[in-house]
Amino acid sequence: MRTLYVVTHPEATHHVEGVVGGWHDSQLTPVGLSAAVSIAQALRAQIPDGADVELFSSDLRRTRQTAEKVAELFGVKPILDRRLREKSYGEAGGRPKEWLDRRFVPPPAAGERLEHDEGVEGAETKAELARRIYAAMDEIVQRPCEHQIIVTHGGSLTFVVTSWIKMPIKAVGHASFRVRSGSITTLREDDFYHNRTVVNLGDTLHLDPAATS
Repeated sequence: MRTLYVVTHPEATHHVEGVVGGWHDSQLTPVGLSAAVSIAQALRAQIPDGADVELFSSDLRRTRQTAEKVAELFGVKPILDRRLREKSYGEAGGRPKEWLDRRFVPPPAAGERLEHDEGVEGAETKAELARRIYAAMDEIVQRPCEHQIIVTHGGSLTFVVTSWIKMPIKAVGHASFRVRSGSITTLREDDFYHNRTVVNLGDTLHLDPAATS
């Protein structure tokens, strides 16, 4: 049985400053750092003691900080992979969101969406983002470890999931899985049928105890 736990980093400075994230190298806020500890504890509660665990992370600072909290509880070293980064918004990264909103060209309802030019210099297309996430995922799932943790970003999560369920890249033009920052998505493959399941998507109960009442 293989289980992947996909973490979206919690609150970072670009969230509270109202600027575009992407490859802008923001860091976790104090709230985000506290949430990262809660994420690590939630993962520790789900993964059996003594089980082999691998930890992969985007190399941006906010995901590295999240992964470091997880690493402390599991005694593993994060494997940093720039392919797990958020989508690049090119020259919009780190600028006020209003700056991007004035220039952004949304994709059409039908027609070419994967290679759509959003009107921002240097920004990745959806196809470019999908291809690099798929490449990273292909390497991760080829490894034999039964418990793997991936720390990434909200925008990247969609393509982690579509890769997991083997949706062809040409079919992901309309795909979008929206989750909160600091969430944990659990993916599982059984040993008999080798079906790949999305056990839960974007769980945040570890961040909001009131939600359990």
